[in-house]
Amino acid sequence: MLLIGFGNPGRRDDGLGPALAEAVEKMNLPNLTVDADYQLNVEDAAVIAEHDVVVFADADAVGPEPYSFAAVTPKATLSFSSHSVEPEAVMALAYELFKADTQGYILGIRGYEFDQFDETLTDKAAGNLAAAIEFFVNLLRKSSFSEAATGAGTAELH
Repeated sequence: MLLIGFGNPGRRDDGLGPALAEAVEKMNLPNLTVDADYQLNVEDAAVIAEHDVVVFADADAVGPEPYSFAAVTPKATLSFSSHSVEPEAVMALAYELFKADTQGYILGIRGYEFDQFDETLTDKAAGNLAAAIEFFVNLLRKSSFSEAATGAGTAELH
């Protein structure tokens, strides 16, 4: 499994994706590759193709609190920048270029402040991050990704 946390840690809550990746990487969980970056790139398609499951973790400015979890459907785009690619497009590239059969999901962690230059999360976003970390670790233990993918609202595992 692959976890890719993306966002800009220098823009307050936009750093939620990399913060989740950093926290999970410290746990040294088996069968999990962790990556973090400012944004997704076309090159991520090759890495995604090497895994059965990929979870994209990103800050969500308007989603439910504390997080949402949904399946990512590959969707080719007519044009894109080589510097920033949406999860659906990078998944489509993995399928098209590498014949990948990777299942994709997005873990959107609710954030609140994105315009200030500061490398700290808001208190509410930090709480949402803690809940998302707990959810993700439980998800790994249960391996029930498709059951947890709700598309909207908070996904919970018991």
